[in-house]
Amino acid sequence: MINELNIRVYFEDTDAGGVVFYANYLRYAERGRTEFLRDMGYESSSLMKQENIAFVVRHLEADYMMPARLDDQLVLRTTLESVKNASFVMKQSIFCQDNAVFEMYVTLVAVSLDTIRPAKFSDEMRNKLLGLIE
Repeated sequence: MINELNIRVYFEDTDAGGVVFYANYLRYAERGRTEFLRDMGYESSSLMKQENIAFVVRHLEADYMMPARLDDQLVLRTTLESVKNASFVMKQSIFCQDNAVFEMYVTLVAVSLDTIRPAKFSDEMRNKLLGLIE
């Protein structure tokens, strides 16, 4: 499954030169991960209330290929790369007019809200995640 999210670059996203500030790509990626999970049927608020889990970033690797600028229309593509018992890796790529702007691999871990320790996925969630690997 590929989740796509359209993002318009606003003035608030840029530095004084009209270029997207590097940390904002991480904010865009967070939105993409949230929408990916929502498309799977898992809203963050429901997971926290009903399953007592949240996803936290454990590791990420990011590459910045070219700058995005004020008023650009970007497309963020999120895919699932691998799944373990309590974590998964996603690839997130941002494009501007089919040109690669940013790419990131991020490892997310499910943690119990009580202990803030890793929490295994339910069989249902794990199977759903495994079924989405490209």
